[in-house]
Amino acid sequence: MTTHDYTVGATPPFGAPRVGVPASASTSTSAPVPTPGVDRVPSPGGIPGGTQGGTPGGAPAGAPAGVPSAGAGTKKPGRDRYLDLLRSIALVRVVVYHLFGWAWLTILFPSMGVMFALAGSLMARSLKRPAWGVIRGRVRRLLPPLWVFSAVMLTLLFAGGWDLSKDPDHGGTWGLIEMVNYVIPLGAPPFPWSIGSKSGLLENTWAVQSAGPLWYLRAYLWFVIASPLLLWAFRRAPWPTLLAPLALTAVVGTGVVNIPGETGNAVTDFAVFGGCWVLGFAHHEGVLAKVPRYLAISCSALLMAFGLWWASGHLGPDGWDLNDIPLAQATWSFGFVVILLQYAPSWQELPGRLAKWDKLVTLSNNRAVTIYLWHNMLIMATVPIIDLAYSLPFMEGEGATSILDTTYNLWMFVLVWPLIALAILCVGWVEDLAAQRRPRLWPDGAKRGSARSRRK
Repeated sequence: MTTHDYTVGATPPFGAPRVGVPASASTSTSAPVPTPGVDRVPSPGGIPGGTQGGTPGGAPAGAPAGVPSAGAGTKKPGRDRYLDLLRSIALVRVVVYHLFGWAWLTILFPSMGVMFALAGSLMARSLKRPAWGVIRGRVRRLLPPLWVFSAVMLTLLFAGGWDLSKDPDHGGTWGLIEMVNYVIPLGAPPFPWSIGSKSGLLENTWAVQSAGPLWYLRAYLWFVIASPLLLWAFRRAPWPTLLAPLALTAVVGTGVVNIPGETGNAVTDFAVFGGCWVLGFAHHEGVLAKVPRYLAISCSALLMAFGLWWASGHLGPDGWDLNDIPLAQATWSFGFVVILLQYAPSWQELPGRLAKWDKLVTLSNNRAVTIYLWHNMLIMATVPIIDLAYSLPFMEGEGATSILDTTYNLWMFVLVWPLIALAILCVGWVEDLAAQRRPRLWPDGAKRGSARSRRK
């Protein structure tokens, strides 16, 4: 799950060609800037709030139904580091996909399905408390980071000359109403498909690319709102509730029923990733743990094989990119998530060699919204920075210029991570305020306070 293949306003349907990011027109060269993909990405309990616990109850994965875990009831409360690790991998994969646009990454690791499943597991755990308070808390954690991003986005748009009243796609009263989505992401916010010029500091489709991740926040918000009802249905009829989104995808994601505009995009997103969200419920409630592992893995493999078979006959403009093929995305992501959750070890700490990544995993989970919201804009920000290299004296030769041209994407990949780190330092603390915590600049889990106390 992209930052979407479509963007706000005049949005093509799911599966329409994505708008790429052409090369920034440098005065010294026309470097081959990549076309960032639009992955169904993102946060972005899954994204707001990090991963807390989320361990399934009952039997361990693969054990027969009714056989309790040997450690049942003894596990200490805290973060489930396995789920934290999955979220970190998903975020990195999203950034890499949006930078290089490699279609095979959507098959290798369906990040958005994984992120929605983790968010669903966390939501099921939270709904042990009154539903209204849980929804209010989730929304509170989501909105302030969005407001900061929207303020920067709108400032750049208006400074670039965008006039909403003259926009052919968003003019009039309805355009003003759509602006509310920059504050509360119930729908798609308006923005121009082209602003500025290709020879400017940022090329003319920067708004489309920057706003791409906002689709995930909309989907996440609607899943949060629907969760009390979905969990109620799941507890009464688990398998029909679990499989219903796949059936809905077969209807709205294959053209059997065509819902136009942003409403159609929203319904398709809800259907495609609804199964993964409910899988998060199944993981937390222990339903997956009661299914024999051989049966869960076999059925998942068959479902994933169907997804690839369907994709082979419905390839989109980017070939095997599952973001363009809703039914393939839904079935492949569903099967992939089942396998990940069947093998979920519920780590209290990262084991073995994974332990060296502990601080980065902690940081990425504590700043997941920030990373997701800003990464596309920061990918584009690498272009004018790298273009400065063409003005260096030793770059006058044709050979040096050719080397930079052929390694341009690699330099973008190297440069985007320091920019993401800078964004974490500058605006990441807003996530702490949204969660009603003390603001932290670099929340990687290091116990800096105790270290200072020892020095004293």
